Amino acid sequence: MARLFFRRGSAGEAAPDAARELAAKARALLGVGEETTISISEIACGDPACGGAETVVLVMRPGRRTEAAKLMKPLSTVTDAELAEALQPLLDVTA
Repeated sequence: MARLFFRRGSAGEAAPDAARELAAKARALLGVGEETTISISEIACGDPACGGAETVVLVMRPGRRTEAAKLMKPLSTVTDAELAEALQPLLDVTA
């Protein structure tokens, strides 16, 4: 049996954990359940203001159009306050 060893703590492993953590925070801020899908992605950004990366939060609620919030910064640098501010327009006031 072959054993493979991977270095822990590399930058490549941190991104999925950071995305999961941000998604959990977004779910709590929006007050949505498991029926709603939250997707967090970091994409390349051509705008110099975003430092080369942009964080996109997609909120997919059943029976509704997908909504998006964008933060002009890398995923790993998004603060709780910045996330809350970006999600403010997506709050469901009818819930």
